[in-house]
Amino acid sequence: MSIKVTRRESASKFLGLLVNKTVFFAAMSILIAIVGFTLLFEEKASYYYNLAQTAVSAHGGWMYTLAVNLFIFFCLYMAFGKFGSVRIGGSKAKPEFSLWAWFAMLFSAGIGNGLVLFSIADPVRDFLNPPRLAGENPAIIAQEAINFSFLHHGIHGWAIYSVVGLALAYFTFNRKMPLTLRSIFYPVLGNRIYGWMGDVIDVMAVITTLFGLATTIGFGVGQINSGFTHVFGIPSSLFYQILIIVGVTLAATLSAFSGVNKGVQMLSKLNVRVASAIFILVVVLGPTTFIFKSYIQNLGSYLTNFIDMSTWTESLQGTNWQKTRTIMYWGWWISWSPFVGTFIARISKGRTIKEFILCVLILPALVTFLWFSAFGGTTMRDILLGDTAMIAAVNDNISTALYVFFDKFPLAMLLKVLGVVLICSFIITSADSGALVVDSITSGGKLKTPAFQRVIWAVAIGVIASVLMYGGGLNALQTVVTISGLPFAFMLVMMCASLYKGLNEDYEKTRRKEQLLEKESYRKNIIELINKERDKKNKERLEVDNTQNQDDHESTIKT
Repeated sequence: MSIKVTRRESASKFLGLLVNKTVFFAAMSILIAIVGFTLLFEEKASYYYNLAQTAVSAHGGWMYTLAVNLFIFFCLYMAFGKFGSVRIGGSKAKPEFSLWAWFAMLFSAGIGNGLVLFSIADPVRDFLNPPRLAGENPAIIAQEAINFSFLHHGIHGWAIYSVVGLALAYFTFNRKMPLTLRSIFYPVLGNRIYGWMGDVIDVMAVITTLFGLATTIGFGVGQINSGFTHVFGIPSSLFYQILIIVGVTLAATLSAFSGVNKGVQMLSKLNVRVASAIFILVVVLGPTTFIFKSYIQNLGSYLTNFIDMSTWTESLQGTNWQKTRTIMYWGWWISWSPFVGTFIARISKGRTIKEFILCVLILPALVTFLWFSAFGGTTMRDILLGDTAMIAAVNDNISTALYVFFDKFPLAMLLKVLGVVLICSFIITSADSGALVVDSITSGGKLKTPAFQRVIWAVAIGVIASVLMYGGGLNALQTVVTISGLPFAFMLVMMCASLYKGLNEDYEKTRRKEQLLEKESYRKNIIELINKERDKKNKERLEVDNTQNQDDHESTIKT
């Protein structure tokens, strides 16, 4: 039985804004409470954040691990199962963006500055503090460090984005429901999504998104500040980092005014072009053959150890490595999923489910692995050859690692400038896209709202990042995403069930229609055959009668 949707208008005008008042004010109240608590009780806030992170990591880590693996299997089933040919927006829907523009936007929104910041820092940190192979051959430790970098920045994270993006795109464009997270749960909650249950879902999505974005901006501004230090000699300090956040917020606000088709698309293409230029320069000026050889080897090693790493929970080691590294990353990916998923959904009309999954799940991961092989793999090679410069850089400040890496190449200053441009562009794109998405959620799924609303959320993202940086730096940011991601992980599991139910109902409805059409066509064919046979017999009978009459006539004449 197909779902009958009863739509209710949830957005209303308030002081020139078009918002769902419950979601808007609830989200704002929670944010103000958290920001105020962090500012007024800095030491206590840090203590309670760490206490909560410890509890979540110790008792909820296995839930994260189970969930992210489930999402991969679900996505592969969606792509290669019976729903793979379903087109987002209907069978006649056409893509709004070219394949290049679509991929550039989803990749830029999804990967952010993590591609630049952690492609060197993560392999080095995992080499110095091996998760499982302490005391082994350094080359083996280096390979596992790359493997875990692939784990943390690869298919698992993009599976999380794929679940949210596909579910929201389907219910928005195929079911004609609002572009907001509550719409996904209609098959399991029915019209209750228009009440307090739907409000809770959207508020959770807003809070999770804002903290995920604030974390990314916090990491990014540190790397931007380090770039300014290397290139322009500007000191690296909290004061300058907050100034950078202000600048990023202003730029994101200006871009948000122009919307998806202009500002976001332009920035996304810029991101991909600058990243491509940096990568090509590193490959051409660096160990070209080694980079491509290591890419193939790294892919093979990652796939060989995929199940082992994906299900490892430190249950026998009694260590805390996974709790502070892997679980933090799963929380971070999940905290970004409402924002990135909503954004990907918004730009994916006209794609089939199979095309969507392959381009969102597989292709970005392969590009990320190539980047990590060029930067992290080259760094691992240099360390094994005795160069400890990158170890010192990462131990001192992970934000400086990229610029120290560039010092090894000709045209180092050009690479550093391009690096600063790329990080700034990534951060602005993330804040810009995030403001658009949060605005959509808090307005009940409206795609067109007063421009000032986007300014509110762009500023909110900058304020949260600044306060958390002031109240505890990067540790506070990592703690918040670990905590906020766990409740949303349960919602993601429900999304899988809801999407399957909705797709299956529509699939069965379409199949029944096709069967009825086939039966009708079969009935028409049978009737047509019967009529033809009858006409044939009538014709034969007429011919026989004519022949008989002719014979009788001839007989009469002879007589």
